[in-house]
Amino acid sequence: MGGVGKAKPALERVRRMCLALPEARETVAWGHPVFKAGSKTFAAIEPVKGRPSIAFRLNPVDVDLLLQRRPFFVTPYGRGLWVSAWADAALDWRLIGSLVERSYRVVALKRMLHALAREAAPRTGEHAGSASRDQYPIARAPRGRRRGL
Repeated sequence: MGGVGKAKPALERVRRMCLALPEARETVAWGHPVFKAGSKTFAAIEPVKGRPSIAFRLNPVDVDLLLQRRPFFVTPYGRGLWVSAWADAALDWRLIGSLVERSYRVVALKRMLHALAREAAPRTGEHAGSASRDQYPIARAPRGRRRGL
């Protein structure tokens, strides 16, 4: 993958985040690593225009909100359901971690989501349902109302 040198630590960090999720696995598709929950892809590490990037499968509202921020851009094949970030740019790791989990939740089977909630419960002392969604919002709407996440 072109330009990986500077981005290699970031790509490895994303890989660890993805593989830490219940039943997540890494495979190669279209010549680059993709991360799956069951049979569906939730994240990918891929070159775009010669630069390393990380792609996330999200809800369309979340994609629209992220496209207003750097270093996010339209995933070439995304059809409004994917957003990518340049892996060689400065990344907000709290946000990236939240996006990995959100992407996973979009495609994961119910049993995987239950396992995720069970894993998170000892850390938080409660059911983890959508804790990361509330803890790390992508954007806030005017007057304190939340849009998207």
